Amino acid sequence: MQKTTDWIRLWRELVEVQARRRAAKRRKQRQDDAWQAKARSFDARVRERWAQPDSSRQAVLAALQARPESSVLDIGAGTGAWTCRLARHARLVTAVDPSPAMIEVMEENLAAKGIQNVQIVQGAWPEAKVAVHDFSLCSHAMYGYPDLPAFLRRMMEVTRQTCFLVMRAPTADGILAKAAMGVWGQPHDSPNFQVAYNAMLQMGLLPNVLAEDTGLWGGRSYDSLEDALAEVKRRLALLDAEDSAHDAFLRGLLDRRLIRQDGQ
Repeated sequence: MQKTTDWIRLWRELVEVQARRRAAKRRKQRQDDAWQAKARSFDARVRERWAQPDSSRQAVLAALQARPESSVLDIGAGTGAWTCRLARHARLVTAVDPSPAMIEVMEENLAAKGIQNVQIVQGAWPEAKVAVHDFSLCSHAMYGYPDLPAFLRRMMEVTRQTCFLVMRAPTADGILAKAAMGVWGQPHDSPNFQVAYNAMLQMGLLPNVLAEDTGLWGGRSYDSLEDALAEVKRRLALLDAEDSAHDAFLRGLLDRRLIRQDGQ
C-alpha cells in the first residue's frame, strides 16, 4: 500500500530547505534585508509581466468591482503592483510587507500614481497586526512561511468575504521536478500550488481554483552546462561538498533536457 503524503509537513520541509539556501546567500552578501539590492529590478520584472493580461487579476478585480466600498488586505505586497491595482477598486487597501527596500519602492509607485487610500504595515505575516478586511490577497508571498495552516488561518481570521491566493503550479515533467525526484524522491523543488492545495484539503478546506498557463515566466539560459548545474544545485540547496554525489545524475538530466542554441 502506498504511503499517504503529509502535505503540510512537505510544505514545511520545502520552505526550510529554501530558507537554508537564502540564509547562506544573505551571509555571503552580509545583508539583513534580502531585497535590499534587488527591489528595483524585481519591480521592473513585475511591470513587464503585468503588461500582459492575466485571469487571476481579472478574477480578483471582478470580485472587488461587485463591492466597491470594500477593504482589501495585500499580504506580501512587495513593490505594490497588486496594491496599486486594488486601490482603484476598493475603499481601502492595507499593504503588508517585511522589507524596507520593497516598501520604499512601493511608496514611490503609490506617489507616482497619486494613490492615497493605501496604508502600509511593515511586518511579516502572520505576526503583522491588522484590522479585519472584506478581502485578503497573498500573491506568491507565502512560499517563505513554514507553517502554512497558521498562515492561512490568520488570513481567514481577518477576512470577512474571500481570501485569494496566487501561486505557481510547475509542470510535473519540468527539469526541476525531475531533479527533485532524483535527489529527494518527490517532484517538488520548492513550495508551490500543488503542495498547498493538498495541504488545504488536509486542513479540511475546499478552495476554489482558477488555473491558467500565462506563459509569462519563460525559460532560463546559461553560458554552459556547468552553470546550469550550479543553478539547479542552488535551487535544491545542495550547498555542501558532500552534495556532489548528485552531480552525475543532475548533469545527465540537464544534458538530455537542455537545448543548445546561440552558444548557450
